[in-house]
Amino acid sequence: MLLHEILVAAAREVPDRTALIVPATQPHAHPATPAPAHTSWTFAELAAHARALAAFVAARTSPGGRVGILAHNRAEYVAAYYGVPWAGRVLVPLNPRLHPREWADQLARSDAELLLGDADLTAELGWTGGPTIDPAEAITTPAPDFVAATDETAPTWLLFTSGTTGRPKGVRLTHRSLSASMRTSLACRPVDPDTVVLTPFPLAHVAGYQVLAHHLARRPAVVLHRYRPAELASIVREFAVTSLSLAPTMIDALLDHVHEGDGLRERIRSISYGASPITPELIRRVHELLGCDLGQGYGMTELSGNAVFLTAADHRPELYAAAGRPGPGVEIRIVDDAGRPLPIGATGEISVRSEQVADGYWRLDTGEFADGWFRTGDLGRLDPAGYLYVLDRKKDVIITGGENVSAREVEAVLREHPDVRDVAVVGEPDARWGERVVAVVVPAPGRAVDPDALVTLCRSRLAGFKIPRRVLLTDALPVTGTGKVNKPALREQVAAC
Repeated sequence: MLLHEILVAAAREVPDRTALIVPATQPHAHPATPAPAHTSWTFAELAAHARALAAFVAARTSPGGRVGILAHNRAEYVAAYYGVPWAGRVLVPLNPRLHPREWADQLARSDAELLLGDADLTAELGWTGGPTIDPAEAITTPAPDFVAATDETAPTWLLFTSGTTGRPKGVRLTHRSLSASMRTSLACRPVDPDTVVLTPFPLAHVAGYQVLAHHLARRPAVVLHRYRPAELASIVREFAVTSLSLAPTMIDALLDHVHEGDGLRERIRSISYGASPITPELIRRVHELLGCDLGQGYGMTELSGNAVFLTAADHRPELYAAAGRPGPGVEIRIVDDAGRPLPIGATGEISVRSEQVADGYWRLDTGEFADGWFRTGDLGRLDPAGYLYVLDRKKDVIITGGENVSAREVEAVLREHPDVRDVAVVGEPDARWGERVVAVVVPAPGRAVDPDALVTLCRSRLAGFKIPRRVLLTDALPVTGTGKVNKPALREQVAAC
């Protein structure tokens, strides 16, 4: 299935149904930038705007050319999701939270021919590699007809990874891989006839595929400019939101703003989460304060979205540590360093085979894509019932005195302490042991963290070499746009302490 076929069919079947809502919230932008107006487009309007944008870029770029987009979340961004691939071009989303040097690097590496962008961001960039156009102009400028894309295997989006383990890599997503990802998600997270999903994730991330998945189900998506938990209740009421897509850090922040009579408990039926582990305590608070279903998704850019799901029915204490089971059409196996499959219960690298696996990295062959399988770089294991447990990133394993320490295992123990709101564990160089374990802790509100108490807790649960040698306190952990802890940035902070 081609991406634009979703819109063409929806515009034919339910032309007047709302497809996209962008509430009028001031984005994180230059102070001189006026607050955007509330935007609501029907499927017919979104299809018309996407087609106009397709004609615009087709007239200004070569077939298969790359089109960058540097913008805050806005309605025209979703039009570009569809419109650029519709024209047979490749959309290159740039994360607005990155440094201008990083934007310039990704535009140069992708050989972009055109840049769609918000003026406050493109002014910081100062790009001279091609025309720079506001997306609103691209959907309103008359353009001649164009030749629509017909190849499902052709690249649609070139998404750069978050760079949590090194320099971001460009991932080639195709019509086929994104369509497969949508079908998998809809099979594992069924969409009701009245579902209205809200997502605050930057559209520059693969999490944006959820917007398209709901369009495939002919349901609207509410896309926020910026996540402000204090404003969420009013947005939920105004736009009849029934489902939220959040990272655990976002859920935690939201629960601090849940109040009696705000309507959230009555209106929110489900919250889907991913990007980082969730704690049993946070699950308990969600059930207590909101009483809604929870669903976890495990995936990544290279998988065009989520591929493994822990359903609402699976949210039982004995499965809280699981990522879930593979969706339809997704195969998971655990392999050793040589890529050989390991038996059930063994720990190794998670490898995935599915139509939703991306087409590879842009101008880079590092060996992760081979024989139809993608090696994720995550360590995990499968249990006899088929549940996947994600243990850590391979590159986050700390080697101290010749022993391997999973940062995630230590973090899980530390999160059990009531004084800990959040925590991340990294290794720092040590002349004697190679590395030593360091825990960076965010205290719970109103609590005073005693580092010795945390070490004592770890000593009661973990082997001696896994116990943190330093415990540092911080107000907040550095995170990426999707809510993952930015471990390289954290290691720099630790080195400076």
